[in-house]
Amino acid sequence: MVAIAVIVIVALAVVLTRGEPAPLAESTPAGVVQRYAAAVIAGDEAAASAYLTPAARSKCNNEARPPAQNLRVTLVSTTERPESADVRVLITVSEPGGPFGSAEYQVEDVFDLVRSGNGWQIDNAPWQLTVCPGQVKQ
Repeated sequence: MVAIAVIVIVALAVVLTRGEPAPLAESTPAGVVQRYAAAVIAGDEAAASAYLTPAARSKCNNEARPPAQNLRVTLVSTTERPESADVRVLITVSEPGGPFGSAEYQVEDVFDLVRSGNGWQIDNAPWQLTVCPGQVKQ
């Protein structure tokens, strides 16, 4: 009986302490994408737009994107060059409802980044994670 209680307590501890992934270094392309995606998902478009190049900020994609709370972003790979980088991600979109429950689909896409001083800025983001800085409430 005690062994079962210990197993249950350990299992609960593992589930409850998993939490969010550790933040990657903001000085890396993947770290910039991680912070940008987290800001978009949290609905903080002002914070997200700070990671964009001026050219990316000037573009406004009015395409309807999935609700941010329905998105999950997973890092696939990073290709870093001296002045640019590509961060490939897997975007999972969950759509609640439907006669058979929630539906999910996944798409692999890429963020294009350029070096800016000692850091990186996003020059192009997947449409599901774009922000329209002109509509940001400051």
